[in-house]
Amino acid sequence: MKAARMHEVGAPLVLEEMPRPHAAGTDVVVKVAACGMVPNLANVLANWETWYPHEPLPPRPAIFGLDPVGVIEEVGEQVVNVSVGDRVYVNPSRSCGACHHCSSGHAQQCAYWTFAGYFGFSNKSLAMYEKYPHGGFCEYMLAPQAAIVPIPEDLDFHRATRLGYLGTAYAGLKKFGPLTGKTLMVHGGTGTLGVGATLLALAMGVSKIYAVARGVPLLERLRQLDPARVEVFSNVDGGTADWVHSRTGGRGVDFMLDTLGAVASLDAMKDAMRGISRGGMLVNIGGTAGELGVDVKWFMDNQIRLAGSAWFTSAEGMELANMIGSGALDVSGLVPKVWPLEQINEAINGVASSDGGFTSYLVEIVDS
Repeated sequence: MKAARMHEVGAPLVLEEMPRPHAAGTDVVVKVAACGMVPNLANVLANWETWYPHEPLPPRPAIFGLDPVGVIEEVGEQVVNVSVGDRVYVNPSRSCGACHHCSSGHAQQCAYWTFAGYFGFSNKSLAMYEKYPHGGFCEYMLAPQAAIVPIPEDLDFHRATRLGYLGTAYAGLKKFGPLTGKTLMVHGGTGTLGVGATLLALAMGVSKIYAVARGVPLLERLRQLDPARVEVFSNVDGGTADWVHSRTGGRGVDFMLDTLGAVASLDAMKDAMRGISRGGMLVNIGGTAGELGVDVKWFMDNQIRLAGSAWFTSAEGMELANMIGSGALDVSGLVPKVWPLEQINEAINGVASSDGGFTSYLVEIVDS
């Protein structure tokens, strides 16, 4: 099979032939149709081991690719409920499958938890990479049946590569509890996570969304998703908390979802937090990094909760796919930007932010 592999950190990926995997036990082989392109992948490939040395990249030569979709090609002899020919998304979450966390449906808390095709969360991830070395930038990949998420027939493979970002936003929103009738601030609303979170929050019954970002044109495009329920603010124009309080009669929002990435401003996050109402909650899904100096008494006095949410379970992926299949969640406005596998390096270096989170970047492995 063809695969794009990284041999050296900082070097271009190399497209080369290698043996295709075969399924055994409870594993499956997926014929990959397309794989989502993380907009920040170039930074991860070049800088991750310097930024976060405790979170290893897969051993070289490595096949990256976080969000693969395709068709089941082969199943192991112990596989049930998954069949050859099924159209699927492959959740990159890998874990031991046997600990208390895995057995109770909380794979992200497993000591072995790893992103196939991206990075791991501890040195124990190296054991997972040995068992499952394939990301999605190849023609065939091996995966455990527990990672398989069936996708609706009317969801094309291009848009299905967005399930990783949508799932991350969905899992973060679920941590707030029931959303019907609540108010929500989406901090970083025009990014890839933010746009998905806005679409999902509207579908999940939020009464009002206060979307905050920098660029006015993209904010206006976000507002047009539902002008009656989405209000927007450019934090270039002032403080976010002051604006939120001015729009909520001084009360603040019930919930805040922070979607900003690793190099985002912590000062912007701290300011926005003050727009949360008493008894409210902040969930961080974007990976903003650094030491956040906060007044812990403010958390106590106002009974504010802070939680991190990393990725999503395959069960949550199934719920998300069902929302799309039923029409409850409309992803038709997410526009794919596609490169062939042969142009993998151009794809990695060619992502842009002109359309923000309304663009889905992906590599097409086979013509779908």
